[in-house]
Amino acid sequence: MRVAEQFISINGEGTRAGELAVFVRFQGCNLRCTYCDTQWANEADCPVTERTPEEIGAYVRSTGVKNVTLTGGEPLLQSEMPQLLAVLGQIEGVRVEIETNGAVDLRPFCSPNRPVFTMDYKLPGSGCQKAMRIENFLCLGNNDTVKFVCSSRDDVDLAIRIIREHQLTQRCHVYLSPVFEAIEPAQMVEMMVKQRLDDVRLQIQMHKVIWDPNQRGV
Repeated sequence: MRVAEQFISINGEGTRAGELAVFVRFQGCNLRCTYCDTQWANEADCPVTERTPEEIGAYVRSTGVKNVTLTGGEPLLQSEMPQLLAVLGQIEGVRVEIETNGAVDLRPFCSPNRPVFTMDYKLPGSGCQKAMRIENFLCLGNNDTVKFVCSSRDDVDLAIRIIREHQLTQRCHVYLSPVFEAIEPAQMVEMMVKQRLDDVRLQIQMHKVIWDPNQRGV
């Protein structure tokens, strides 16, 4: 498996934002979003370390940290992901989350050793909306999250329509997140108030507030 970096930090977003997590970032992605903040990990010449699922599992075990975040790039492109989930499933107490871009079919990863999914839905501002797999919504449950990263008011408007059309707040957690320095969070709150958008959370990427937005390993 092509590991670009591994480290311990806090979750910067999602339902466990602010909690310690061990991160494993994999190289490679099938999308090129306009606002991607880990583009370096998507490039073919990105420095990587080849790790087996067992080696990654040993690293996770050695940290003693319960929350495990598998990210990228797009982690579900790793052919040995089912084996890794099986290995992690044998470590007592760990909680595995996969951050996925919405363009990969989730069904093959729903059993056994199902992780928690934090799935993006790419809006027009990303340049990748056409790659979204709407059917993935059907795979999500109470512990999972759909995240809408918004670049503009138009993105927010569309996110609200999708949330309501697919009744996402009745299925899973739902987050709206601003593209860093592209749209003011206050504008998004204003729109949420106007639309009475219950059960949807605004979330700012915590790690970009604590550290330099371009810093790696955090």
